[in-house]
Amino acid sequence: MTISPNQPESGAGGESRLRRRIADEIRRDGPIPFSRYMQMCLYEPELGYYSRSREQFGKAGDFYTSSDVHAVFGRLLARQFEEMWRALDSPQGIDLIELGPGRGLFARDVLDWSAKQFPEFSRALCYALAEQSAHLRERLQERLAEHLAAERARVFESLEAAASTAGENIIVFGNEFFDALPVEVVDYRGGLRIGLENGKFVETFDRPTAAEAEFLDRYSVHPDAGERVEATLVALEWMERIAEAFQGKRGFLVAIDYGYTREEQLAGRHRDTLMSYRQHTVSTSPYEAPGEQDITAHVNFTAIRERGVQRGLEPVALLTQSQFLIGIGEETEFADAFQECELPQERAKVALQLKHLISPTGMGETFQVLLMSAGVAKEKAAGLSGLRLERI
Repeated sequence: MTISPNQPESGAGGESRLRRRIADEIRRDGPIPFSRYMQMCLYEPELGYYSRSREQFGKAGDFYTSSDVHAVFGRLLARQFEEMWRALDSPQGIDLIELGPGRGLFARDVLDWSAKQFPEFSRALCYALAEQSAHLRERLQERLAEHLAAERARVFESLEAAASTAGENIIVFGNEFFDALPVEVVDYRGGLRIGLENGKFVETFDRPTAAEAEFLDRYSVHPDAGERVEATLVALEWMERIAEAFQGKRGFLVAIDYGYTREEQLAGRHRDTLMSYRQHTVSTSPYEAPGEQDITAHVNFTAIRERGVQRGLEPVALLTQSQFLIGIGEETEFADAFQECELPQERAKVALQLKHLISPTGMGETFQVLLMSAGVAKEKAAGLSGLRLERI
């Protein structure tokens, strides 16, 4: 998305406060990297999009996740997590660490369905929610109060805190986590920096940093005239943190997000994927209403997979959400979705919701699933039901 820097100076409440804070930093330090601007817009304490006391998810917010569509998403993943537990020889304890759990809908669905359908796995499971937003941690305490009281779930402010209390067996899970991490933007004119001119944010360009240039050389492409691409350096840092969480442990990483591979970029696709959303509508510019809109970029799966391999994780598969969910659900004919439907119209409604999750015109082909492992025999990892269609 080619982005326009023009925007009004005035704004309501937190927006104007955040705009002034960003502007003050630019006046003090000079033009800032786009990743710094994105970091402040999304995560600045009390002012950033994910840090404010407001609803970002579902109909009342700015976007849907798969868990907003239907509980079957969490139910199917619970089935897959139970298989992973068995692939680890059914240990007495296993910790599931979710990155960026948001409102906790997915966690609740997994915990409830596991207790109902997989009692042995449920008794072994401890669900750890790693959420850096204090506001969202409060929401999680409310939504998951029953599970927290029963010590089936715990809330942490970081991955490291969650991993430090985990046992030997873990599953690290992230759904639409990587797409919300700050990115660098490299334009055909140079590395994008955000400056200030007459009270407005303006785009300036500088020679790409060594880290930006190396990223493009190894994992991405250099933009042609009129193009720009993202360098997801923060995502690489997160993969290092995730790999560190597996030190001395064994288990699986499951990352679900919309994204691409380097091969797709070389074919001319997935360049300039930066998008801004407000109230379920694509915004014209990330410079409008800082702190009031979501800013995302598609995930470079080649980069995060390779960084995981460099830090000791084993690649298992990269496949579409459609392939993954159909693989999990086909043996039971998606009984997880329809089990509680009593009337034909209820089944019809659920069928439409399920179609949205797996259809190429819905989320099915847009979202990719990256699976990696640590300390798991390759044949056991390859035997997961979610990989059935990947093996065809």
